[in-house]
Amino acid sequence: MRLKHFSVAFGQQVFKALGDDSRVRLLHLIWRNQEMVVGDLEQVLDFTQTKTSRQLAYLKNAGLVSVRRLDNWMLYTLKDETADLLQQLLTLMERDPQLLRDQHVYQTLWSNRELAAYKIKNRHWGLGDA
Repeated sequence: MRLKHFSVAFGQQVFKALGDDSRVRLLHLIWRNQEMVVGDLEQVLDFTQTKTSRQLAYLKNAGLVSVRRLDNWMLYTLKDETADLLQQLLTLMERDPQLLRDQHVYQTLWSNRELAAYKIKNRHWGLGDA
């Protein structure tokens, strides 16, 4: 589903969300990696749990991200309705040094198997696992 109407009120929410570098960094990582675990965002961005949760709540209330629970993990994705718009805006910022560093840190931690997302992806869901 795509965004069909862009009201002034929604536009204000989008641009306020993009007006904070912490939220842009969160959105960029979620966009680049499709789905992010809260703990991974904290680790990659070196944010406190409080700051991460507060900024993710802001993005959720603005209608930009959605969340789902998987066991003990909360996973964030871009909302389908806003993904195209955010992709266009984030693509314009793609070469920002901070955003490039964030993605590099993510890839390094992923390759070192230090992220919860790696553990979730490679988890064996069969019977008999302890």
